[in-house]
Amino acid sequence: METSSMQSVYDDARSKAKREYNARKAKGESGHLTSLDGLIKDIEIMSTMDIGVHEISLKKIKGTYSNFRRMTFSKGFLPLEEAKSEFAGKWMALCSAHLEEGIRDPIKVYEYMNYFYVLEGNKRVSVLKYYDAASIHGQILRLIPKYNPHDPDVRRYYKFLDFYKMSGLNQIWMSHENSYNELAEILVEYRPTLRFYEDKFKHFYHFVYLPFRKMYKEHGGDQIQITTGDAFLLFAKIYDIPQEFDVEKALTIMPNLIKELKNKDLEASRSIQTDSEEFQESGFMKAFGMFGTKKVKIAFIYAKAVETSGWARSHELGRLAVEEYFQNNVETKSFENIKDDETLETLIGTLIEEGYNTIFTTSPLHRKVTLSAALIHTEVKFFNCSGNRPYVHMSSYYGRSYEPRFLTGIVAGALTKNNIIGYTANEPTPDNISSINAFAMGAKMVNPNVVIKVVYTGLWNSPKENEKYISKLMDLGADLISSKNDLLNREMTKDYGITSMLCTVDTERKALKAYVAAPIWHWEVFYIKIINSLINGSYSRIVRSSTDKKLLNFWWGLESGGLDVYLNENEIPHETLKLVKLMRNMIKDEQFKIFYGPVYDQNHQLVLADDEIMSAEDIIEMNWYVDHVELQEF
Repeated sequence: METSSMQSVYDDARSKAKREYNARKAKGESGHLTSLDGLIKDIEIMSTMDIGVHEISLKKIKGTYSNFRRMTFSKGFLPLEEAKSEFAGKWMALCSAHLEEGIRDPIKVYEYMNYFYVLEGNKRVSVLKYYDAASIHGQILRLIPKYNPHDPDVRRYYKFLDFYKMSGLNQIWMSHENSYNELAEILVEYRPTLRFYEDKFKHFYHFVYLPFRKMYKEHGGDQIQITTGDAFLLFAKIYDIPQEFDVEKALTIMPNLIKELKNKDLEASRSIQTDSEEFQESGFMKAFGMFGTKKVKIAFIYAKAVETSGWARSHELGRLAVEEYFQNNVETKSFENIKDDETLETLIGTLIEEGYNTIFTTSPLHRKVTLSAALIHTEVKFFNCSGNRPYVHMSSYYGRSYEPRFLTGIVAGALTKNNIIGYTANEPTPDNISSINAFAMGAKMVNPNVVIKVVYTGLWNSPKENEKYISKLMDLGADLISSKNDLLNREMTKDYGITSMLCTVDTERKALKAYVAAPIWHWEVFYIKIINSLINGSYSRIVRSSTDKKLLNFWWGLESGGLDVYLNENEIPHETLKLVKLMRNMIKDEQFKIFYGPVYDQNHQLVLADDEIMSAEDIIEMNWYVDHVELQEF
C-alpha cells in the first residue's frame, strides 16, 4: 500500500489515541496503557507456567509488560508517537503487511488473572486493535499469584486453574468461583461421539461452546455485564450439553435466554417477597389480573406419591384447600410420581395443550425442565418449589426454613448430654446451609459447648443410604440427630410435609429413639396467597413495577403461617418448651432476627458485625458455616 495511504491511517489511529488520552486525563485517569510490571510489583508470584500458543481475544489484552512501552500507547492500545518517528514507520509497515497478507506470527504475552499483557508484539496488537480484529495467536506465559483465601478474585482464579487442569480449556471465564465447579461437574458427565478431536473437551469447545458464543453475541450478549461462560452455564443447566450446538433450535430460545441473563446478576431486579401481607387473601373476586375473567386452570406436579410421601401429601392438601377457597373460580389437578425429566417434559406439554395457565412443580428435581418449558411457553405462569434463585420466566416459592430449624436447634442444645449433635442433609444448597447455621445458633444459645457434626449424603431419596450416615454420626458420639429418615413411625407427621426431624438417640443400642421436633409446612397458605395474587393483579403489579421485569421469589416465614414447628411435648422439658414457644412468637412478630451479629464463621472470621442484621439476599445465597459446625466426610 502507498506510503501516503499508510500515513493517513497512522494519523487517524494517532488522532483517536490522543482523543482517548485527553478524555481520560480530564477525568483524572491515566491515559497510557497499563503495564504489568507496575500492576504486580507488590504481588507475590508463586510460579510462571508456559502453556503454549493459543488464540487470544484482543479484548482480553489489557496492556504491555514494561512501564517504558506503556508510554507509547493510549489505554486502548492505539499509537501516541509522532508520525515521523521510527516507531510510526514500523507501525505503518506492520499495518501494510496486515492488509496485504495478514499478521501471522504469534506474539508473546504474560497472562495474569486471566488477562494478557504483551511482552513481544505490542505494535502487532495495536494494528489489530485499530482494525477491530477479534483475536491473535500468542505464546502464553502464565503468572500464578500466591493463594489468598481472603481475596475473592484470587480464589476465583485458582478455581479457573483447577478447571484448566481438568479440561485444558483456557478460554472460559466465569464471574463466580463456584461456577467452575458447576461447569466441571456437567462436563465430567458429558459423553459426546467424537469426530475430528480425540478429546471431549476440545470437541465441546469447538462444536458447542464456540457456536453458542457466536449466537449469544449476535443476540446482544456483548451488552450484558456477565461473561460468555456465565451465559453458557445457565444454558447447560437448563438444556444439558448437546452433542453439537443446534443453531436452529437455539433460535427459538435465545431471545428468552437473553432476558434471563440480563437479570442474572442484578440484585435490584430480584424481588424477594419476605412479607406475605402484600398478598392478602381477601378480595380475590373484586379484580382480575393476568387472567382477566378466564378461569384459572392450575396443575400441581409431585415427584412422589401422595400416599407414601409426607411432602407430596402436604402439597396435595394445599391443592385441596385452593379448590375449597376459590371454588368455581379455579380448576386444579395434581399428578404424582413424576420423577424423570422426559416424563415431566411430556406432561407439561400436554397440560399446556389442555389450557392450563398456571403450573406448580413441587420439587427441586423439576427445576430444570420447568425453566426450560417456561422459556418457550411465556403465556403460562410457572412456579417451582425450591429455595434457589428465581428467573424472569419462572418464579420460585419456598419458606424460610431456617426459622423453625433455629427452634429445633434450641431443643437439641437443651437435650444433648454429649454436646454432640448430628445433622444430615442432601446437598450444600444455600437453603440447607442457612438451616444448618440457624440450627447451630439455636443450639449454642442454650448450650455454648455444643458442636454440630454435619454430613452431606448427596442423595435426594435413599433411606437405606441415609441410615448409614445416621449410624456413623452415632459412632462419633451424637446423642441427637436431625435427619431425613424413615426409621421411626411417621404417622403422626404425615400431613405436615416433614422431611427431616430431630430425634433422640438410644446410645446403648445405637438407634434412633423418638421424634422430638421438626419444621412443618402448611402449603395451603402459599398456594392461596400466590393464586390470589395472580387473580387480583398484585402479582403483575410487582413483576412489572419497573422497566425490567422482576424476578419474583416468594420466601415466607413463620409470620405467614406457612411454616411452623412440630414439638413432641412428651420428650421436651417444660422450661425448654416455654423458651421455644416464646422465641417462635418473637420471630413471628419480627422482634427477634436469627442472623443478628456478631456471628463468626468456621475460620473464626467475623461475618456479621455486632448489632448487624443479615439481609434476605445474603441469607438466600449463604455459602459459609458458623464456627461450631463441623463438616464430616465418611
